[in-house]
Amino acid sequence: MATPEVHHATLNATFKGIQRDGQVPVHQFLGIKYASVPARFEKSEPVNDFAGAVVDATKYGPRCPQMEVDVRHLLRIPADFEIAPEPEDEFECLNLEITCPPLSSIKEPLPVLVWIHGGSQIVTFCSAASKICDPAKLVSDSIEAGKPIVFVSINYRLNIFSFGDGKEKNLALKDQRVGIEWVRKNISSFGGDPKNITLAGESAGAVYAHAHLITGPPVKRAILASGTLHLSSPLPVERGDGLIKTLEATVQELGQPSLRESSVPVLIQALKDCKVNTMWIQEEPELANWESRPEQVEEAMIGDTEYESVIWRNGIEALDGETIAAAFEGDKEWGSKLRKMYHVVSDRPTAAKLGALDFVNDARYALPVEIVANKLAAANKRVYKYVVDQPNPWQPSSRSHHAVDLLFLFEGLDLSFNPAAQAVGKEMRQRWIQFVSGNAPWSADSRFAFGPLGESKEINEAQFAARRRVEPCKVLGEAGSGVYLPILGALTAGRISLLN
Repeated sequence: MATPEVHHATLNATFKGIQRDGQVPVHQFLGIKYASVPARFEKSEPVNDFAGAVVDATKYGPRCPQMEVDVRHLLRIPADFEIAPEPEDEFECLNLEITCPPLSSIKEPLPVLVWIHGGSQIVTFCSAASKICDPAKLVSDSIEAGKPIVFVSINYRLNIFSFGDGKEKNLALKDQRVGIEWVRKNISSFGGDPKNITLAGESAGAVYAHAHLITGPPVKRAILASGTLHLSSPLPVERGDGLIKTLEATVQELGQPSLRESSVPVLIQALKDCKVNTMWIQEEPELANWESRPEQVEEAMIGDTEYESVIWRNGIEALDGETIAAAFEGDKEWGSKLRKMYHVVSDRPTAAKLGALDFVNDARYALPVEIVANKLAAANKRVYKYVVDQPNPWQPSSRSHHAVDLLFLFEGLDLSFNPAAQAVGKEMRQRWIQFVSGNAPWSADSRFAFGPLGESKEINEAQFAARRRVEPCKVLGEAGSGVYLPILGALTAGRISLLN
């Protein structure tokens, strides 16, 4: 079989990729360097010229250095499924992967799906290299459906390498922007249409995607899966300065002069010692007043899973009923009402813990779906809302938890042992393909439900109310973020974990 090749005049390079021979062959170009990092904590610079090189695009590029997190825990993937260690390099991690139909089969420019992975802004949660988020099946299905697409996944800086030491901030967001612009300039040689981009992400990836919709430049479509800026909103610079100061002191205790001059292993050790289990976007002028600024997109898909708050489960279950109840009582007008609505009773610890998880789920995920969807609709944007209710394929008692949709969408792992889960995955890919191709994935007047029981269908608002806590979400909306954010802080600060 001939090695796929792309002769790219703009980039002055020839890219040699691989062919994946599934039911329908697809081509992949891996580890393409889209930007360089001139120095630690400095803005990246786009790579626009490969000086006539023949570029080996047959292997995944390195990811950003990070703490080790076994993604199999949360996803309930069998322990004997091996995920090979991925190479890491802070200066070579700005690379991307392109999956596309064979170039000889492309007759006109194709829609492009640009994917931003999640991972609490500190780790790479489910890369293509791990097989879990391998886009080959999604692209293969698009070819079979007669609606071929090009898929691009962008790697970016994470944790302290993105957060910086106070000078440049939000380097992940800036890396991604360079990557998206690289796609606009260069994707046509891989068969993609630079004017027809769908920006998509899950969890922290959806937070970043939402930020790009606010800051621009515009994209055609967006998919926000289990995340918006309401999940992890920009926080004051002073909050970031406090974290930087703590980490700076820690690396010095470990024998290094500063964050900027520390060795990579010591930086990672400092994150572990300081128990940094999530990070955030720092407030910068481009994100000022983001809640009221328009999303620069023509249409969007947005939704959640049934049990998003699982990632706080262990942390909240360590609290007692009195502590949970007390978190609600800080607001005299709304506190008692919200506490009772979520069945939080100080001397009923189990009910209090479950109620707290329900509250977190609604305030961080379910309510923001409605807020963002309503804002988009008010701006005359087309909005398609969905829910994912199919439980984990290996352990259904884990419910339809945060990130389970990655298993269905990509089906990077064989789900044939669970025909219901496999059916939901196939349906999910078809709906995403329709949307990315510019077709309505379902009626905008309805929502779409993926699962349970392997069944996917449009549902009306009454059916939606049987699946989500609609009335409590309305009350949260009436109370406002000034009421529920302090409660969220008391319940969740420092308690998130991808090992739940």
